Amino acid sequence: MARYTDSVCKQCRREGMKLFLKGERCTSPKCAIERRAYAPGMHGRSGQFGRKTSDYGMQLREKQRACRIYGVMERQFRRYYELALRSRGLTGANLMSILERRLDNVVYRLGFADSRAQARQLVLHGHFDLSGRKTNIPSALVKAGDVIEVRESKKQNGYFRDLQEVLEHHSLPEWLSLDAGQMRGTVLALPTREQIDVPLTEQLIVEFYSR
Repeated sequence: MARYTDSVCKQCRREGMKLFLKGERCTSPKCAIERRAYAPGMHGRSGQFGRKTSDYGMQLREKQRACRIYGVMERQFRRYYELALRSRGLTGANLMSILERRLDNVVYRLGFADSRAQARQLVLHGHFDLSGRKTNIPSALVKAGDVIEVRESKKQNGYFRDLQEVLEHHSLPEWLSLDAGQMRGTVLALPTREQIDVPLTEQLIVEFYSR
């Protein structure tokens, strides 16, 4: 899966669901799904009716959907699957936990960004410390007890100053905590599948790679 450079709204239309790739736009009337709830392309309207999808097609679609939601390319996604396969427990649940533990996703979950793509950019530009060390690797996997904090030199940035009031009302998943005043989040525990609200059927992804 090469890096996608076209309109991300087309991805939502292709999947037939909101992937929340553009932050606030996804909850507004401007959302592509609200205006054109069919797949992109000249056959988008007609192609969604009367077509039977094979088991392989459903498995591939679910894998592609996960890649698009988390902004992960195919080779890296495959590595995450192999790591999940080697870990104890259910492979699908392990895979979802690994994806949630990516630093760019945690920054998004903490409310420091409107989308995972924006969170990735903020991390790449070096705006955060991970447990006291500057980190600019979006794919870094956090662990229980890790602290993600906006760097002291960046807290006076206009973007983060305006964000502080919004963070006080931001809802968090159970496995994270947030100190809005200090612009600091803590990983309380590794996320379980029940705590992850992403609408994916991970078993289909496991079946795809188990062929």
